[in-house]
Amino acid sequence: MIRFVLLISFCLLCSFKTIDLDYIRNNYEKSVSEKKTCEIMIKALEQSTLNNVQLAYLGALQTIWANHTINPLTKLSTFKKGKTNIDKAIKNENDNIEIHFIRLSVQKNCPNFLGYNKNILEDERYLREHIENVQSEHVKMMINNILKK
Repeated sequence: MIRFVLLISFCLLCSFKTIDLDYIRNNYEKSVSEKKTCEIMIKALEQSTLNNVQLAYLGALQTIWANHTINPLTKLSTFKKGKTNIDKAIKNENDNIEIHFIRLSVQKNCPNFLGYNKNILEDERYLREHIENVQSEHVKMMINNILKK
C-alpha cells in the first residue's frame, strides 16, 4: 500500500514542472531512513525545473542515496554528483539560508574521509546570524535541530 501511495505521489510530482518546497522539506528527513522516498524524490527533482534551493535538496538527496546503494563505485559517484549540485546552488545563491542549512546537514552527517566538511563552521555561523529572517517554521525547526548536533 505504501509503495502504491509513493508511486501515485511520484506520478503527480512528475506532471508538474516544479515541485513544492514544502513537499521536499517534509520528505527530506524521511529520505535518510526510507530508501523508496529518497529514490522518488530524486527522480521527481531530476525531471523538474529547479530553483537553487531545489537544486541543493536534489544534491543532498543524492548524497543520502549513497547510503542506500551497495556498490562502492555508485556510492562515490552519486555522492560526488550530490556534492556538486549543493556547491552549485551555494555558488548561485550564497545568501540563501536554506541552502546553507542543506550543505551543513550533509557535511555534518557524511563520513570525514569524503572530505566534504570544510564549511561546517561557516554555515553554522551563517545560520545563527540569519535564522530570525526565516519565514518557514519547518525550516527554522530543521535549522535549530542541526545546530544542536
